[in-house]
Amino acid sequence: MSLNLSQTLLADAAPAGQAPPGWVQLVPIALLGVIMIVMFRSQSKKARDHETMLKTLRSGDKVITSGGIIATVVTVKDTTAMVRSADSKFEISKSAITQITERGGDSSES
Repeated sequence: MSLNLSQTLLADAAPAGQAPPGWVQLVPIALLGVIMIVMFRSQSKKARDHETMLKTLRSGDKVITSGGIIATVVTVKDTTAMVRSADSKFEISKSAITQITERGGDSSES
Protein backbone atom coordinates (compact mmCIF):
# COMPACT_ATOMS: atom_id res chain seq x y z
CA MET A 1 0.00 0.00 0.00
CA SER A 2 2.77 2.42 0.87
CA LEU A 3 4.49 1.62 -2.42
CA ASN A 4 1.38 2.63 -4.33
CA LEU A 5 1.08 5.85 -2.32
CA SER A 6 4.71 6.82 -2.89
CA GLN A 7 4.45 6.02 -6.58
CA THR A 8 1.33 8.12 -6.81
CA LEU A 9 2.93 11.04 -5.01
CA LEU A 10 6.16 10.87 -6.97
CA ALA A 11 4.62 10.20 -10.34
CA ASP A 12 5.37 12.67 -13.06
CA ALA A 13 2.55 14.92 -14.07
CA ALA A 14 0.92 14.12 -17.34
CA PRO A 15 2.70 15.89 -20.16
CA ALA A 16 0.98 19.16 -21.00
CA GLY A 17 -0.49 19.61 -24.44
CA GLN A 18 0.97 22.09 -26.84
CA ALA A 19 0.13 25.72 -25.99
CA PRO A 20 -2.17 27.46 -28.50
CA PRO A 21 -0.53 30.01 -30.78
CA GLY A 22 -0.39 33.59 -29.48
CA TRP A 23 -2.76 34.98 -32.11
CA VAL A 24 -5.62 32.90 -30.71
CA GLN A 25 -5.73 35.18 -27.70
CA LEU A 26 -6.24 38.19 -29.99
CA VAL A 27 -9.35 36.80 -31.70
CA PRO A 28 -11.84 37.95 -29.00
CA ILE A 29 -10.26 41.41 -28.97
CA ALA A 30 -10.51 41.62 -32.76
CA LEU A 31 -14.17 40.56 -32.65
CA LEU A 32 -14.95 43.23 -30.05
CA GLY A 33 -13.21 45.79 -32.24
CA VAL A 34 -15.32 44.84 -35.26
CA ILE A 35 -18.52 45.02 -33.21
CA MET A 36 -17.56 48.48 -31.88
CA ILE A 37 -16.86 49.78 -35.40
CA VAL A 38 -20.20 48.49 -36.69
CA MET A 39 -22.07 50.04 -33.75
CA PHE A 40 -20.27 53.38 -34.15
CA ARG A 41 -21.03 53.56 -37.89
CA SER A 42 -24.68 52.68 -37.30
CA GLN A 43 -25.06 55.34 -34.61
CA SER A 44 -23.38 58.03 -36.72
CA LYS A 45 -25.66 57.15 -39.68
CA LYS A 46 -28.74 57.55 -37.46
CA ALA A 47 -27.47 60.92 -36.22
CA ARG A 48 -26.79 62.07 -39.79
CA ASP A 49 -30.31 60.99 -40.89
CA HIS A 50 -31.88 62.81 -37.91
CA GLU A 51 -29.96 65.99 -38.72
CA THR A 52 -31.10 65.81 -42.35
CA MET A 53 -34.69 65.29 -41.22
CA LEU A 54 -34.51 68.40 -39.00
CA LYS A 55 -33.05 70.49 -41.84
CA THR A 56 -36.01 69.59 -44.06
CA LEU A 57 -38.61 70.36 -41.37
CA ARG A 58 -41.34 72.60 -42.80
CA SER A 59 -44.46 74.32 -41.60
CA GLY A 60 -47.44 71.97 -41.81
CA ASP A 61 -45.45 68.78 -41.15
CA LYS A 62 -46.93 66.41 -38.60
CA VAL A 63 -44.28 65.29 -36.10
CA ILE A 64 -43.76 63.12 -33.05
CA THR A 65 -41.60 64.49 -30.23
CA SER A 66 -39.36 62.55 -27.90
CA GLY A 67 -42.02 62.99 -25.23
CA GLY A 68 -44.60 61.28 -27.41
CA ILE A 69 -46.54 64.41 -28.36
CA ILE A 70 -48.04 64.32 -31.84
CA ALA A 71 -48.19 67.83 -33.23
CA THR A 72 -48.26 69.95 -36.38
CA VAL A 73 -45.39 72.35 -37.06
CA VAL A 74 -46.48 75.98 -37.24
CA THR A 75 -43.14 77.76 -37.69
CA VAL A 76 -39.50 76.67 -37.78
CA LYS A 77 -36.56 78.70 -36.42
CA ASP A 78 -32.85 77.86 -36.22
CA THR A 79 -32.96 75.70 -33.10
CA THR A 80 -36.64 75.62 -32.18
CA ALA A 81 -40.01 74.91 -33.77
CA MET A 82 -43.44 76.21 -32.84
CA VAL A 83 -45.91 73.31 -32.86
CA ARG A 84 -49.63 72.95 -32.33
CA SER A 85 -51.24 69.96 -30.67
CA ALA A 86 -55.00 69.99 -30.15
CA ASP A 87 -55.75 73.48 -28.76
CA SER A 88 -52.23 74.08 -27.42
CA LYS A 89 -49.40 75.84 -29.17
CA PHE A 90 -45.87 75.62 -27.79
CA GLU A 91 -42.24 76.02 -28.77
CA ILE A 92 -39.92 73.01 -28.60
CA SER A 93 -36.30 72.34 -29.39
CA LYS A 94 -35.88 70.88 -32.87
CA SER A 95 -33.74 68.10 -31.41
CA ALA A 96 -36.82 66.88 -29.49
CA ILE A 97 -38.51 65.98 -32.77
CA THR A 98 -37.94 62.30 -33.38
CA GLN A 99 -40.06 61.60 -36.45
CA ILE A 100 -41.94 63.35 -39.22
CA THR A 101 -45.09 61.31 -39.78
CA GLU A 102 -46.62 63.34 -42.60
CA ARG A 103 -45.29 66.01 -44.91
CA GLY A 104 -47.53 68.91 -45.73
CA GLY A 105 -48.02 72.62 -45.77
CA ASP A 106 -45.86 75.38 -47.23
CA SER A 107 -42.71 74.50 -49.14
CA SER A 108 -41.51 78.12 -49.18
CA GLU A 109 -40.95 78.39 -45.39
CA SER A 110 -37.84 76.79 -43.91
